[in-house]
Amino acid sequence: MEAGPYEWKGLQVRFRLRFVMYPALALCAIGAMSVAQPAARSQGVTAPAPALAGIHKIQHVIIIMQENRSFDSYFGAYPGAAGIPMKGGKPSVCVPDPLTGKCVAPFVDHKDQNPGAPHRDTDSVADVDGGKMDGFIASAEKGRCTGTHKCVADEVMGYHVRSDIPNYWAYAKHFALDDHMFESVASWSFTSHLALVSAWAAKCPDPTNPMGCKSDLVPRDRTDNVPEPFAWTDLTYLLHKNHISWGYYLDHGEQSTTNPNGVPKIWNVMPGFTDVSSDNQAGNVKPLNDFMNQAQKGTLPAVSWIVPDQQDSEHPSALVSTGQAYVTNIINAVMQSSAWNSSAIFLAWDDWGGFYDNAVPPVADSLGYGIRVPALVISPYAKTGYIDPQTLSFDAYLKFIEDDFLGGQRIDPATDGRPDSRPDVRESLSMLGSLQQDFNFSQAPRPPMTLNPCPPNTTLTPKPPPTCNKQVRLPKHAPAS
Repeated sequence: MEAGPYEWKGLQVRFRLRFVMYPALALCAIGAMSVAQPAARSQGVTAPAPALAGIHKIQHVIIIMQENRSFDSYFGAYPGAAGIPMKGGKPSVCVPDPLTGKCVAPFVDHKDQNPGAPHRDTDSVADVDGGKMDGFIASAEKGRCTGTHKCVADEVMGYHVRSDIPNYWAYAKHFALDDHMFESVASWSFTSHLALVSAWAAKCPDPTNPMGCKSDLVPRDRTDNVPEPFAWTDLTYLLHKNHISWGYYLDHGEQSTTNPNGVPKIWNVMPGFTDVSSDNQAGNVKPLNDFMNQAQKGTLPAVSWIVPDQQDSEHPSALVSTGQAYVTNIINAVMQSSAWNSSAIFLAWDDWGGFYDNAVPPVADSLGYGIRVPALVISPYAKTGYIDPQTLSFDAYLKFIEDDFLGGQRIDPATDGRPDSRPDVRESLSMLGSLQQDFNFSQAPRPPMTLNPCPPNTTLTPKPPPTCNKQVRLPKHAPAS
């Protein structure tokens, strides 16, 4: 397949990096090209693209970020995964319920609409409870049971099974499942989205001074008076510097007074980074329709982030079925495009949403890691049915992109050309695994596996309609968080 214009940008950058590493080879190659290219052009012939090897077979990285689910809430019963501890086919763990004095075991919950629980930084600490992983119901009651009326908070112990979310389990079976993917930060969605694109979260007293920023689990959000409070460096700085195309796509656009159903501001962090505007890259923040059109035309950028609106997000109390349909439609669009054979889709959920998980998060630094979340790798080069046991966080997505397109350059104040005051280089932590382990780049690219966005035999209740991927009325829910 001939490389498109966006693909050639990535190729050219990598060739430059290789020439720097091997100057003698570079001089030979440049000399050969100077002789061969004019002759080819004079005959109206385009020289074939060099064969790509290893990770560089991936020319399109697509990160789909959903909302507020723990690993155990979606894959706790997945065969072979490090899910809910079982004995005799039944959960062998339980979490105390302070209101009833009982200990509640995880249970199958087929409901399409699930209430979550508080999930700020203090809630993460309470839920983990020093490694006991037993604070989930107490946190839910603290956030929900404030009146005198009857209150039930043990829904956070519920988990879904294959028949509820068959598409997600099908992706795990046919591609790769990361069963030790931890949220990058031990906090809520806003902080997580910042880390997703920059490997850090901080407060910056002066938005013009990256060196004045300090690590913080509850950063300052964008305001009308300070529209760009994120002074530290995000990955797009390196992408733009190296001529790598990127896009940040918003489901139904940006939320506003005239577009109330768009992506909430706390999930739409990219416009708040000062380097995005200084690089004149703000136009790369686009509605999701642009991504779908680019997929159809074969003009996807090298790197894409996709964030949902509330209806499609799976954020409690949005419907599971609607979120699964939304995600499936995006993946189908990539699989049906000319980009499929050179794509890697990383699907994850931004934080645990208050739902139970049994895995104790490792400590990376003052920001986290946070509680474990579901994560899938979908690609023609993904290992079939592979369950990756490595310790991972969303920093691994940045690391993969940097290894693929940037010659291994990290968001590193000492080497990236834009110093900030981050205390560590998250992508280089020794505890962080490599997502390259989820791929077999020597295999022939596998064919696409398009799925019905609204699988007919789901056990979700009430049963979703056959048109679950169409516009539906958003259930009553708390504000985005």
